[in-house]
Amino acid sequence: MTGWQIVAFVYQLASRAAYVVPVGVVLAREARRPVADRADLAACEARYRHFRRWSSIVMNHDAFALILLSVVTRDTLHLRGVSPWVLTGAGILLAIVGLGIKGWAAACLGGDAYYWRNFFVPTPRAPLKRPGPYRYLSNPMYTVGYAQAYGLALVLRSWPGLVGATVAQGAILAFHLLVEKPHYDALPEQV
Repeated sequence: MTGWQIVAFVYQLASRAAYVVPVGVVLAREARRPVADRADLAACEARYRHFRRWSSIVMNHDAFALILLSVVTRDTLHLRGVSPWVLTGAGILLAIVGLGIKGWAAACLGGDAYYWRNFFVPTPRAPLKRPGPYRYLSNPMYTVGYAQAYGLALVLRSWPGLVGATVAQGAILAFHLLVEKPHYDALPEQV
């Protein structure tokens, strides 16, 4: 890899860390907030709105960093006997599937759930009716919903892009297991 490619790779790794670590810390802190502090719904909503603003910036920046990595390192993936057209076709298919699943899941969740509102505002756990892709996958956003990251890397034939996508997906799955799942499991059930 060239100097700029290394910079792009380190930048992508740092961007992912700048996403999952601070967001995870803030959400974990909110999950531990005493019940008495949650009585003031206006304060809860204000904390959520502030969090949503900065977390959306961090999340969009992280996506940009992964795209930049794949662009800067394009044409670094060469598979013997595999036509670049095959990689491009497979990448387009993965991108369509990933974006479709992620969009479908996000539409089913709504913006509040997408930005973790239930960490800030007291919300009972919804009954287990699994809408959209959640009927088929336990976590479509972080599993199949990451296919577009791999697809972009294949279209641009970027092996660092594939590595970056793998690291990004691994980090978000760890985030889910360490932060989101324990919080969701602790929510009171809706009656």
